[in-house]
Amino acid sequence: MGVSEWTVRGIVRRMLPVLVVLTAIELGSGIVLNTFEATLLRYPTLLVLVPVTIGMAGNLGSILAARFSTALHLGLLSFDVDDDRLVGNAIATMALAVTVFPLMGAGAWLLQKVVGGTRLTLPTVVGVALLSGTVLAALAVAVTTITTYAAYRFELNPDDVVIPVVTNVCDVLGVLVLFGAVRILV
Repeated sequence: MGVSEWTVRGIVRRMLPVLVVLTAIELGSGIVLNTFEATLLRYPTLLVLVPVTIGMAGNLGSILAARFSTALHLGLLSFDVDDDRLVGNAIATMALAVTVFPLMGAGAWLLQKVVGGTRLTLPTVVGVALLSGTVLAALAVAVTTITTYAAYRFELNPDDVVIPVVTNVCDVLGVLVLFGAVRILV
């Protein structure tokens, strides 16, 4: 990527199509969320979990994307399955998810208990948070790795492309995975 590509015009030219597609994806997330309105109203604790879950999945993906992008710029990332940096960061992301999501579930349950009572038990809410968080973290690792690799192959700056793609895709996946976990555990 030449120096001329680091202009406002160059960045807008590269990013506008990506942002238009991501906007459509976000609309899809809202439509999916709307289909689960009755479930959310029946179990308000789940309503508390929705923004936290999709936000945390996007955060985990963003952290991983920043680490991959830095390693890529430094020439330290090879995209091989035996690349220690790639695998180590993926494992760290999964470990973080397994520790944070149950805490989020317990926090959501406690908040709902204080505010207006709960219809779901603490183990159920923690289980939903853990299951959805683990699956989301695995998907965030996959989306981040694929998007970083695609940015590399198409000679795009991963700093410009990967985080917006990961956070938007994780929003949609977050809603789908959360309600998949609800269907399994509730």
